[in-house]
Amino acid sequence: MKPLFLRLHRWISLAFALPLLVVIATGLILSFEPIVQSGAIQPGSITVESLTAALAKADPDGKATGIVIRPWENSFGIGFGASAKSFDLATGAPVAPGGLSGLFGASRGIHERLLFDLGWLVTASTVAMLVIVALGVLMGLPRLRNTVSGWHKGTAWFLLPLVVLSPLTGLALALGVTFTTPLPRPAGPPVSLVQALAKVAEGHDLSGLNSIRSRAGTPMARLWEGGELKAYSVAATGLTPIPRNWPRLLHEGNGAGLWTGLVDVVTSLALLGLLGTGVTIWARRATRRPTRVRAAA
Repeated sequence: MKPLFLRLHRWISLAFALPLLVVIATGLILSFEPIVQSGAIQPGSITVESLTAALAKADPDGKATGIVIRPWENSFGIGFGASAKSFDLATGAPVAPGGLSGLFGASRGIHERLLFDLGWLVTASTVAMLVIVALGVLMGLPRLRNTVSGWHKGTAWFLLPLVVLSPLTGLALALGVTFTTPLPRPAGPPVSLVQALAKVAEGHDLSGLNSIRSRAGTPMARLWEGGELKAYSVAATGLTPIPRNWPRLLHEGNGAGLWTGLVDVVTSLALLGLLGTGVTIWARRATRRPTRVRAAA
């Protein structure tokens, strides 16, 4: 069965090589986002008064339902995706998105949907990656040598838990698997964005605020606390912790700040290395002259 596993491993890898390259490369860029976010936080630098005043200037009609804080460039965004607008965190004046924010935003869109809104292809490529890893395991333990093939096999086996965990958690996110139960809808009328900011500020430092988004009409706040990005449901009565979404925490590197971010960087580099060495091995094999031709020569 090993020759069959090898052929399947090779041809599935080649069939999905291009989308996998794009997904892994953008994943590598996004691996640095939690490191940059958590590293740029300055405790006490954002107060509810200053943020509310800036938001009032940026959104005088009070129509905004979500906000994203970017401490590394002293700005915040209103809205999400391509329609998001950026404003200065101190004055509320419109500003152009910084290069780093643009890079992270573009990478996230490509990572999740590729270039043509092909989310299904991202999911299919993730499944293909898991199949490729499983076939590699079924081929058995390798002989480690200082060759391209040896490095390919050694990287795959020594970093096998990371190589499996990355696509597995990505697939869980794509399928909506969280291993948690939905929170009951808070009693009473929903709170506005300004009210949500005030509720968050009652027990938390707004400098650690990552974002507030509306989920089914209920604001959800994400804050950096102890190096972890934690989520809370915001209501008029206060904040309710949302159970950890472990697939998201592990996949995005938000579980322990710098350390999980670095693990994601290593994982992305390993996956890029496996893809590159795998294609190199195939290319060498494809361009090698047949044995009979070499013997005649």
